Amino acid sequence: MLDLAILGLLMGRDHHGYEIRAQLRDQLGLWSNVSFGAIYPALARLERNGLVEVIDEPSIMDSLSTGSLSGERASLRSRRPAGGLGRKGRKVYRITTLGRERFATLLADPAAGDDSKSFSMRMALAKYLSSHARVSLLEQRRNDLVARLREVRANSTNQELDTYARSVMEHAASGVELDIAWIDTLLSGERNQPTHLAAEAN
Repeated sequence: MLDLAILGLLMGRDHHGYEIRAQLRDQLGLWSNVSFGAIYPALARLERNGLVEVIDEPSIMDSLSTGSLSGERASLRSRRPAGGLGRKGRKVYRITTLGRERFATLLADPAAGDDSKSFSMRMALAKYLSSHARVSLLEQRRNDLVARLREVRANSTNQELDTYARSVMEHAASGVELDIAWIDTLLSGERNQPTHLAAEAN
């Protein structure tokens, strides 16, 4: 799943390794504890498989914006890695054509996992899916949640549960119901898109 997340971030623009770590947290919101010890081996593997490539550090000329020497120096400093990452941290990674193809395959794969974290990450990157693929993803998740809600409700009627255990079950059921309502809203939006309606008509 980390490979998919990294490729998804690189679909938008080229990134330093430390930028990837920040974006995993700030943009995808799912990797708050991911370490460089996990990111750099993943990047090395992706590079080895031809899915990403290392490009040169942007030159000073690429970052000129102020027209003054002090401004240029400040711009250059802002592009350097924080925390003393050294030369390794200055590598800039770019997704390749093969990487884009692999990303599209991974993102649309219905067997990519139905757990909450996997679904949330795929939804965060869903702008790269067709409307039809987004609907399929949402419908699959909805079916999983309906089954989960049925299970939780059945367990909550267990006479052996005390008041506190039953309240936990009821709370879990409420959370699943909220997730289903959220997905229903997203499905409604997708189905009302002109592109989706046109595809359905054909």
